[in-house]
Amino acid sequence: MAEFFNIPKIPYEGRNSQNPLAFKFYNPDEVIDGKKMREHLKFALSWWHTMCGDGTDMFGVGTEDKRWGGSEPMEIARNKAYAAFEIMDKLSVDYYCFHDRDIAPEADKLKETNARLDEISDLLKELMDKSGKKLLWGTANCFNNPRYMHGAGTAPNADVFAFAAAQIKKALELTVKLGGNGYVFWGGREGYETLLNTNLGLEQDNMARLMKMAVEYARSIGFKGDFYIEPKPKEPTKHQYDFDTATVLGFLRKYDLLNDFKMNIEANHATLAGHTFQHELRVARENGVFGSIDANQGDMLLGWDTDQFPTNIYDATLCMYEVLKAGGFTHGGLNFDSKARRGSFTHEDIFHSYIAGMDTFALGLRMADKLIKDGRIDKFVEDRYSSWNSGIGADIISGRAKMEDLEKYVLEKGDVLSSVSSGRQEMLESVLNNVLFSD
Repeated sequence: MAEFFNIPKIPYEGRNSQNPLAFKFYNPDEVIDGKKMREHLKFALSWWHTMCGDGTDMFGVGTEDKRWGGSEPMEIARNKAYAAFEIMDKLSVDYYCFHDRDIAPEADKLKETNARLDEISDLLKELMDKSGKKLLWGTANCFNNPRYMHGAGTAPNADVFAFAAAQIKKALELTVKLGGNGYVFWGGREGYETLLNTNLGLEQDNMARLMKMAVEYARSIGFKGDFYIEPKPKEPTKHQYDFDTATVLGFLRKYDLLNDFKMNIEANHATLAGHTFQHELRVARENGVFGSIDANQGDMLLGWDTDQFPTNIYDATLCMYEVLKAGGFTHGGLNFDSKARRGSFTHEDIFHSYIAGMDTFALGLRMADKLIKDGRIDKFVEDRYSSWNSGIGADIISGRAKMEDLEKYVLEKGDVLSSVSSGRQEMLESVLNNVLFSD
């Protein structure tokens, strides 16, 4: 089949290259800390933004033609597949992610929709077998269709819940068919606008019921991967049930879902929740639910999810610091849930965007590895909490110390202000700069 892009395979040329169609920091087979870069980073193409997103926003129609030379819906769907695998090949991207409605258009009847999905998934499997590309995770789009205006798993209408379950069942089957090791629940409309019309308790109970059904069915058909929840604080509903990692943790613990679910952390969602990207990753890591990442960034001057390609080296460094501290990805990876700006409307801009994002995280990986090997920040934190390793600190942690013991200890010791040490935040930020910008 003819190529869609008059662009060569993107080479690695090093940091001094000025070629806009070359990697400056991403060298896929370079070994860092015992693993190749491509194994550390596990980059994935997002089907929805890259193959479908045409620049449409709430104020204007699309600016980029994403029909890929097709004239009818299924021809467009097939051409998307061919174009996507060309993009992945030329960018050395090893994985992709999809919603069911990204890869094949919805028909009037569910049976016909599923037949379309079968046809396209057959094509995807054929292309995967030829290229060696893999599916990182799949999911169902249970938010676009008007039937989901009040939610899917949290819908007030049982028929809508049932339709969502049927749609998720098929998406799980596709994920297994294509060898995916992850399945994402993204609560696109799982929330509410006002409590005046909402039974909050029933909605959350029903969401848990749907997740448990999905787990049971997926395991029965051979899915051995991880389920992910993607925390998001707002958009489109005012009160999302999956606000942030801590909120989702409470939900998973309440409904006994922790054995099967981990987090798919998105950078832009973290900042919309009033957190840093690193914060959300740290909370997930410390609670044993770190899973996968949607790599993007938001515009801090805008209050919505702009899904920009990541270029912030500090964020990427501190992200990869958490990933390395977590032992790396298991089933997850770095999915570029990112889209070129509306004014970057040519097909070549897809490549510029991915190069920018991939180089950013490759540099972040290099810097995170340097930061850990440098050791100054880890040593500072270790020393700062050293009082918990012996004496009264060790007694508290072991459970030996009671309230009466602590009172007796303080009465004998007197004021403890002299035990308080400086947090040295500015010094540590200087250390970070020193690691990032030294030879």
